Amino acid sequence: MESDLFGHEQGAFTGALKTKKGKIEIANGGTIFFDEIGDISREMQAKLLRFLQEREFERVGGVTAISVDVRVIAATNRDLAAAVKSGAFRDDLYHRLNVVAITPPPLRERKEDIPILTEFFLRNYTGATRRNVTAISATAQDRMMAYDWPGNVRELANAIERAVVLGSGTVIEAVDLPGGLGGEARTTTFENLSYHDAVQAARKQLVVNALAKTGGNRAAAARVLGLEAKYLLKLIKSLGIE
Repeated sequence: MESDLFGHEQGAFTGALKTKKGKIEIANGGTIFFDEIGDISREMQAKLLRFLQEREFERVGGVTAISVDVRVIAATNRDLAAAVKSGAFRDDLYHRLNVVAITPPPLRERKEDIPILTEFFLRNYTGATRRNVTAISATAQDRMMAYDWPGNVRELANAIERAVVLGSGTVIEAVDLPGGLGGEARTTTFENLSYHDAVQAARKQLVVNALAKTGGNRAAAARVLGLEAKYLLKLIKSLGIE
């Protein structure tokens, strides 16, 4: 197995190769997180299974097997049991991963977390974008508490990012939120932006909307947008979308 495999296919794994060692080798003695595990191909599933069974891999271009001692955590928003029945996911890999399964409740069942998460995302995105957005109005908060959030925390994060980037004031209002939250979304205007910035803002909004619609599933978002999955990953990175 090549050490850079985990990071190149459909955004299935967190992070890309940044050093010659690779993230698997760097994680030796610690924990490695595989995100969107349900989206990887059958070929990649076979390679991951081998790694999980043998706890060893080979560097790119190398011939010597390198052993590592890592704790593995995998996440997905897909029903892997159903994927196994349909043949989309390997049965042996499913059982290898399904040692301790944790199914967090959806956001609609823990709405008491919404104010805390909202505050976190507001600080995060105002810092990243250097926008002077300091609060969320009571009406906007009520809309968020009443919404069922089918896309869970990722949809909430996308909604706050959209409001921070496209809002016009220092307080997020209900009209700054996506229309699906129960209000009429504010029409985005680009009159004070340069052509380049307006195009980038529009592209970012399209991607953010697609991710919200698919619950953060990048492969599905790519299909919604009619893009290749690899191109969407590059677009997400270039636009600074979390």
